[in-house]
Amino acid sequence: MTAAAPDLQALRAAARTAWLYALPLIELASTRARSLAQGLPLNTFGHRATLADHRARAVTTPNNDTLYSTAQVDLSRGPVSIAIPRTADRYFSLALMDAYTNNFAVLGTRTTGGDFAVFTLVGPNDAATGPNVVRAPTPQVWALARVLVDGPDDLEAAKAIQGRLAIQGPAADPPGGLVDRGASWELYFASAAKLMALNPPPVTDWAVLARMEPLGLGDFDPARFTPAQAAAIAAGVEEARREVRREDLGGRLLVDGWSYPPSRLGDFDQAYDLRAAVALAALAALPPAEAMYMRSVGDLPGGMLDGARNWRLHFAAGALPPVDAFWSLSLYEASGDGQFFFADNRLGRYAIGDRTPGLVRNRDGSLDIWIANAPPNAERQANWLPAPSAPFALFMRAYLPRPELLDGRYRLPPIEPAGQARAKRPERRS
Repeated sequence: MTAAAPDLQALRAAARTAWLYALPLIELASTRARSLAQGLPLNTFGHRATLADHRARAVTTPNNDTLYSTAQVDLSRGPVSIAIPRTADRYFSLALMDAYTNNFAVLGTRTTGGDFAVFTLVGPNDAATGPNVVRAPTPQVWALARVLVDGPDDLEAAKAIQGRLAIQGPAADPPGGLVDRGASWELYFASAAKLMALNPPPVTDWAVLARMEPLGLGDFDPARFTPAQAAAIAAGVEEARREVRREDLGGRLLVDGWSYPPSRLGDFDQAYDLRAAVALAALAALPPAEAMYMRSVGDLPGGMLDGARNWRLHFAAGALPPVDAFWSLSLYEASGDGQFFFADNRLGRYAIGDRTPGLVRNRDGSLDIWIANAPPNAERQANWLPAPSAPFALFMRAYLPRPELLDGRYRLPPIEPAGQARAKRPERRS
């Protein structure tokens, strides 16, 4: 007796669910493949010794505040040790993400302090021995470090700290035959099935895996589907591709034109749609306790702001973002596939924040940030964030947010249209 063939609606729904469920696995695997192609072996740190600019296109929504160090870790052949250098009062974090992009540990300033330490990272089935053991939920792990650069004169000191980050572990071979998110459904789900076999889902995902059963990912064979069934799968995938770009996917809170992150950001549990949306538009986002990411939502498609207009962000005196590390407003242009990267500009300025040299306060202590394509008048240029003439997006980062930002007592002021009228008379610099 053979099992009943899945009906077309069930197949379409399964394909939509499975495409979104697997997208973080696919995106992380694509990131790993790019690292390997650039000559960085598994279980080895690579360091970006310059701040990200408009040429940085490896990972969506990079910041322009920290140096990045990255390691694609494979624990299938045994534990890996990671040494974190002494960072003292400098902001530092080492995010450890499983194959599904959950931050299962963030080591550094907030959690482990600023002293030197060595940690042993073990796989889900390895014995845990010795001190400072961190257990990974999956054998494949992405380790991503951020080292704060406190202005142009601080770059060399930040690089010195970055260079003392070390990893040691057995050599490992990457899985082959994987594809990216643009592949046909046949190849995409074949890659998803391979990655899920290498990184078994947690038991708390059994319910969603049951909804994906009509696809047979446990023993995936696209040849077994009839033309009508294949068409239903393709329709479900196309639905998922449209939905993953929706700004409201995952239930973000919108207040005064700013989209606030859900509490599950960075450690998603069963928020699979949110996890997929973040994998596409904000891969490697940290949990809110480590960093809050707020995006301005404009009136143009995709929530973009109009680059043909001038804009202002006004902070009243004493009302800057409450943080214990730093805050930064970054401007991005959107790629055709829903990702965000810095836009080239004449100043080479991609963000403005509390460490930007020469910011000018108003006489009453308030602060204006001017966002425009054309240079503003002389009184505003110190606080100018250059924008493209095309649509753009603004992201506010707040690292180590204080309780009033985490619980919603503090809200960002709205982005407002601005003319070229004279600004309030500057009084002091911060």
